[in-house]
Amino acid sequence: MNIAVLVKQVPDTHEIKLDPKTGTLIREGVESIINPDDRLGLETALILKDTLGAKVTVLSMGPPQAVDAISEALAMGADQGVLLTDRNFAGADTWATSYTLGKALERVQTETPLDLVIAGRQAIDGDTAQIGPQVAEHLGWPQITYVKELQLEDGFLRAVRKVAGGVEKVSCPLPAVITVLDAPCDPRWAMVDRLLWACGPKAPIQVWDAADIEAPAKTTGLRGSLTQVLQTFSPKSERKTEWLEGSPDEQARQLVSALSQRNLI
Repeated sequence: MNIAVLVKQVPDTHEIKLDPKTGTLIREGVESIINPDDRLGLETALILKDTLGAKVTVLSMGPPQAVDAISEALAMGADQGVLLTDRNFAGADTWATSYTLGKALERVQTETPLDLVIAGRQAIDGDTAQIGPQVAEHLGWPQITYVKELQLEDGFLRAVRKVAGGVEKVSCPLPAVITVLDAPCDPRWAMVDRLLWACGPKAPIQVWDAADIEAPAKTTGLRGSLTQVLQTFSPKSERKTEWLEGSPDEQARQLVSALSQRNLI
């Protein structure tokens, strides 16, 4: 069995700051981490590796430093990684990103036929939850989203997925794409010896650009995006204090009246 896991390197949201003039994220000095939901997807793949002997390939699209996320994934137990990095990929929305990832997966398919592609539910820097489903559409594969539990047998994927108000059990044939909402256990830690190997010159990490996946420049990055983010900003909040005067009974009546007028009671 061959599994591909999509991971994204994101800024640690505990340290996010916005430039007050430009409204853009300040990334300098902010630690980058593997997207938490993608960690769950990776752990799910590694459990399948442990139980079924699967081979796990990790793919990530980003600047050159995103190789750190792949190295960490290898140190956790993945077998090989692919970094998609090219100036033409910059500024991509979910449409252009999923197209690029889809093209890369098509190339992986020519070398290692895939049975399953796993992605996290969503990235904490965008929160769109669109990449997994769009990659599935690009590949023309069935998809199951918000997966909490899964089982593979007889060429089928059987999963329990979360829905509003509960869960549902669904199945589909392989190959397929899933987005993961949970894992059977917390993501494992990277092993020090494997981390040293994964950061070394012999690490099985390939670096591909647009030409390597035969993706025309006009279809990737900002040029290939159907949407563009013009500005990111923190919502402004204002506080207004009203003092209640009179006896306790009068203050209570004023408070009830004020809350009622605001439809708070």
